[in-house]
Amino acid sequence: MWRRYSEFDDLHTEISKAVGSPPPPTLPPKHKFSFIRARTDPKLLEERRTGLEAYLRAILAAKEDQWRESFAFKDFLGVPVSRQGGGPPTSFTSATWLDEHIELQTRIRAVRADVNKRDALSDRGDVGASHKANVTAKAKLAGLSTRISTLERGLTELGLSGISEGELQRRTDMVARLRDDHEKLTKMVTVARQTSRSPAGVTNSPVPESDREALLGANVLKPVTRVFGAQPKETEQTRPLDDHGIFGLQQVHMQEQDQQLAQLSTILQRQKQLGIAIGNEIGSQIEMLDDLSNEVDRVGGKLTTTNRQLNRLG
Repeated sequence: MWRRYSEFDDLHTEISKAVGSPPPPTLPPKHKFSFIRARTDPKLLEERRTGLEAYLRAILAAKEDQWRESFAFKDFLGVPVSRQGGGPPTSFTSATWLDEHIELQTRIRAVRADVNKRDALSDRGDVGASHKANVTAKAKLAGLSTRISTLERGLTELGLSGISEGELQRRTDMVARLRDDHEKLTKMVTVARQTSRSPAGVTNSPVPESDREALLGANVLKPVTRVFGAQPKETEQTRPLDDHGIFGLQQVHMQEQDQQLAQLSTILQRQKQLGIAIGNEIGSQIEMLDDLSNEVDRVGGKLTTTNRQLNRLG
């Protein structure tokens, strides 16, 4: 396993922050101009390798185990980190955070593939296989929300540990996209298909109102509607759903609207901050232009006085 000196330096910083105090051994100092000499001086390479190896061995042999048991140290050595109950990690380094994000993306793609398989089987009329594919998608989706929340908390901890503001914003957007994909997939696997399915060769079409009146009579009582007031319009989305399905669909739509409002609020807040920053910059530029104008007037006055004195001498 090859490690650069900068990686040892990052390790020293991370375990010092995680434990609250630096480890007993000191990190070997970096020689001046080592990036030039290290490539041509085997003696310097061997000296550095020996010092860094002694650094790691001193941590492993320390009386207190808090440094060698830290997540950063185990991750640096490539030791499998214990997980609670075999589940996802609860603490991250910058690299393991990205690994967990990639794993969640893979899980989401697998769920989406199962949903597409379910729809294809349902279109062919294979109800049993379609139901099995939907159950598989639900099983893969289980626990995904908790892992996304854990990933979000891990990002907050990384932000406190000194990650750059731009990288923090980029990873925040990555978590937001994961959560958005998770909510869409949850809707797809929990709410019934928007279009009704029927066996091959059988066409389901709504019964015309004229046939209904001819069968039941024109004065038949109107069916009870779901809302008070005017007759609601049935859509292809709500037609195959019962009352519980309609309620669930309404809850999903309300959650999507709340999330969109939250995202819009974040965007507007960011635009407000940009506007304030631009206003402050414009104010600063105006002050500089005013100072420049005053300086030009002052120099112009001096030039006028100097010209008058030259004319008198002439």
